[in-house]
Amino acid sequence: MNLPDKVKIVEVGPRDGLQNESRLVPVEIRVELIGRLAASGLKVIEAGSFVSPKWVPQMASSAEVFAALDKRESVSYPMLVPNMRGLESALEAGVKEIAVFAAASESFSQKNINCSIEQSIERYRQVIGEALNQRLRVRGYVSCVLGCPYEGDIDPVAVADVAAGLFELGCYEISLGDTIGTGTPLKTQKMILETAARVPVSCLAAHFHDTYGQALANLLAALQMGVAVIDSSVAGLGGCPYAKGATGNVASEDVIYMLNGMGIETGVNLSQLVEAGRFISDFLQRPNGSRVARAMLS
Repeated sequence: MNLPDKVKIVEVGPRDGLQNESRLVPVEIRVELIGRLAASGLKVIEAGSFVSPKWVPQMASSAEVFAALDKRESVSYPMLVPNMRGLESALEAGVKEIAVFAAASESFSQKNINCSIEQSIERYRQVIGEALNQRLRVRGYVSCVLGCPYEGDIDPVAVADVAAGLFELGCYEISLGDTIGTGTPLKTQKMILETAARVPVSCLAAHFHDTYGQALANLLAALQMGVAVIDSSVAGLGGCPYAKGATGNVASEDVIYMLNGMGIETGVNLSQLVEAGRFISDFLQRPNGSRVARAMLS
């Protein structure tokens, strides 16, 4: 079995995870969570997003969060930006890396960001161009790569088209998101095979939700295809407002446990990560979404 020796974990809990929680999380708790995650050995931690608080109230005060972080030189703290206004806020805050997001589904693109796929790519041309001019790193997200709440199955060619579009604009890495968690392993491999023909597999990341309990199986399928970057969320934080019963992102603790058992290096201390998950779960007064954390804490 051909598997990578080392995997980079991109922790998305403080952004993608918390943005879907109903309880507002104050700046000091978000800062504390990010600090605990960095202490566990994680090298990439999404710190927030510069989107309108009207649409995503949980991400209000992201500039304050970024300013308050005890930043480690070895850790990247990317911020999501949807447009030029968001980029301006990121630059003002001193952010060094941003992320932009598009969809492989026309219906989802219209519902989520109010424009077609083609229009979204064109919109990001200016954002990415200016970010690169300002020496920021840019990461791209593609959502609905294995299924859409409106269209059902998504053609892998559509995924490859969007991923290639963002890559050609200058995104150094493309995260492939199973937004509603309906994917299965063979569909995962078919989608990656198609996309890797347009974007180097070394520049691809797997971002899978666990709605149907398939995330770890899909991640293994992605690893077998050569993908060596995994997005995950501490304590399984998050969910998708478009998917009934969605249980959120795959839990970082579960991913690390699986990778440890396979002898794949991550540089993450599982015990410290579990404690970070316990910290935020206790604050949110919700069950910890990680099976590994529940087992270790019992």
